[in-house]
Amino acid sequence: MNHYQTLQVNPQATQQEIKQSYRRLAKRFHPDSQQETQNCDRIIALNAAYEVLGNSNKRRLYDRQQQLGQYDDFFVSRQARNAAAQQQYRKQRANTRPEVSYQQWLGEVYFPINNLVSKILDPLPTEIECLSADPFDDCLMADFEAYLDTCEDYWQQAQEKLASKPNPPQLAGVAANLYYCLNHIGDGIKELKWFTLNYNDRYLHTGQEIFRIAGKLHAQAQEIVVPFL
Repeated sequence: MNHYQTLQVNPQATQQEIKQSYRRLAKRFHPDSQQETQNCDRIIALNAAYEVLGNSNKRRLYDRQQQLGQYDDFFVSRQARNAAAQQQYRKQRANTRPEVSYQQWLGEVYFPINNLVSKILDPLPTEIECLSADPFDDCLMADFEAYLDTCEDYWQQAQEKLASKPNPPQLAGVAANLYYCLNHIGDGIKELKWFTLNYNDRYLHTGQEIFRIAGKLHAQAQEIVVPFL
């Protein structure tokens, strides 16, 4: 079967229809679903199909190469994303922009980011505890998804704040920790969103661990900034 057949959608399906079908099938075949239809092999096939069709760019490539009769699946690793993000960060910092005082940078960049990061990381334990009552409950999962959507919005705001002004030299360590903190948060959100789709605890645990590392980076940034307050 091709990926569309695996997800039981037609090639003209919208991204939302693909997402809904994937989630419905993942819930049906999940080993913990308590249903007779549970099937690990089907879950593996569903994950592989959604990895491609759930991403609009990968889907376009898949469709194009399906027409040519050849398609090699690909996966952009987290390491590659980190490397690309670091390169972009260095380019941004290399741009000649007016320098700002550390007081101004703290007020306009650090403190807003600090607040946004806290709003992302602090609620996670409570959100997971609520969801743990029954991960297969659609209402509980919808609440968790709403939390992740809010996190993604806060994360985007924080990214824009960090890129808005060059950091003063004396606060380079603070900026670096915030940069890596946000990089991890972005990856953590992606892992947790995968969990909401396929109920695979591996994504939940990975997302939690990535958020834990992000929290340590956030704390390190706070420690470095103390002498400047």
